[in-house]
Amino acid sequence: MTLRPIRRALLSVSDKSGLVEFAKGLAKHGVALISTGGTAKALRDAGLKVADVSEVTGFPEMMDGRVKTLHPMVHGGFLALRDKPDHAEAMKAHGIEGIDLLVCNLYPFEATVAKGADFEETIENIDIGGPAMTRSAAKNHDWVTVVVDPEDYATVLAELNANKGSTTLALRRKLAQIAYARTAAYDAAVSNWFADQLAKEGEKSPPRRRALAGSLRQSLRYGENPHQEAAFYVTGEKRFGVSTAEQVQGKELSYNNINDTDAAYELVAEFDPRTSAACAIIKHANPCGVALAGSLHEAYEKALACDPVSAFGGIVAFNRTLDGATAELISKLFTEVIIVPDADADARRVLAAKKNLRLLIAGGLPDPATAGLTCKTVSGGFLVQTRDNGHITRADLKIVTKRQPSESELADMLFAFTVGKHVKSNTIVYAKGLTTAGIGAGQMSRVDSAHIAAEKARAAAKTAGWPQPMTIGSAAASDAFFPFPDGLLEIAEAGATAVIQPGGSIRDNDVIEAADKAGLAMAFTGMRHFRH
Repeated sequence: MTLRPIRRALLSVSDKSGLVEFAKGLAKHGVALISTGGTAKALRDAGLKVADVSEVTGFPEMMDGRVKTLHPMVHGGFLALRDKPDHAEAMKAHGIEGIDLLVCNLYPFEATVAKGADFEETIENIDIGGPAMTRSAAKNHDWVTVVVDPEDYATVLAELNANKGSTTLALRRKLAQIAYARTAAYDAAVSNWFADQLAKEGEKSPPRRRALAGSLRQSLRYGENPHQEAAFYVTGEKRFGVSTAEQVQGKELSYNNINDTDAAYELVAEFDPRTSAACAIIKHANPCGVALAGSLHEAYEKALACDPVSAFGGIVAFNRTLDGATAELISKLFTEVIIVPDADADARRVLAAKKNLRLLIAGGLPDPATAGLTCKTVSGGFLVQTRDNGHITRADLKIVTKRQPSESELADMLFAFTVGKHVKSNTIVYAKGLTTAGIGAGQMSRVDSAHIAAEKARAAAKTAGWPQPMTIGSAAASDAFFPFPDGLLEIAEAGATAVIQPGGSIRDNDVIEAADKAGLAMAFTGMRHFRH
């Protein structure tokens, strides 16, 4: 354990939370404080003795504060190896004193972008001196302690108290890693913002290098399986969902909970809460029931009826504020997670009795029209794409069969195609009355997906005591084109009367002919929704 005393500290922060208390703790250990601008003022206003960085460098802050810490008197103080003779001689020759602690958090670049600032304001919030000092101090962590997060103030003070004003090498190394991760994330945010600006200006080529970064939100017990390690990081993207949600109650979220909850909430966000109440019940990242209705209570009942067996232990998402009556209904079945924009007092009271059920309040709905980026790792790299924000309206449909769909069929076709966008490929979704009748997900053959979805509908009808499955008179959606008529014929056999699909197969004419013979109405969208 190599202890290094802290005698001089430079403090330069944008986020001043906890700053004064931390500085007072340093002062109690006799640490000399150096600071800049607003940070120095905050410390002086608190009655602390502070030296301006300009007194150390012999140069005033200049160029609107762009140049103040970029100076050998500062960086020499951080980078010098105090036990190396030539370093010690250079320090003595040039009057450089060691700086043992850097407290620095950076200009709020991410927050500036998030609030929609213009180009010039955003540029001015790119920090230069802060990252440079942070890297210098972190590189020389054998001698220097660097703190970039206010949450580490208490830990540093505890070490100073325990070690008579010194820090351990173990802490300095840990803080150095945190510091480099912060500057890496900061540079990633800047480079990605520049990439977005270039794209808006017409740049078609992807960035030569793409940096991804996140902040730890939660350490997870394990990943998809108990032998896998996992953690949940948030990127700072301004998008309502599991990353913004407040967990009101329940057990700690698992890796699978987070993944499935995200899938559920992105699905219900497709439907405007001003028009319809939407409910999605998700299991293993696939919907087992989705419905639109006039109330959440009705939407949940309809969604649950689609596949009540699979819904056990699932994730439930709504696009409106959860009410007490709906919460009462949900509480009758074991549910892992509920995610909603908000929940009223009655709903919270009802669900409080279910101690293990996680209730997440997201604070709003994600905008399905925005793109953003999604990322998937592969061996030795990662794939990046814009989010699937494709949306089909009636005006986009090309009716290719002799029979035209009815108004109710059109509504069910569009509903089923929207749901299908959130189902693992190959996908077939049957819908009737703006409710899923059967969902076939993730099969290698589209025929199998159509068959499985119909079988699920028959099972649901038997469970509910209905005279026939909901696939009779339904509309069916396929996420991609039918390469042969066999998938379409499976849908017709299930009793569907209308089909919506992207089209684009070299055998489209054969599929259209089969639809006409079966008396189906069929629409092409021209848009595919693979989801792998």
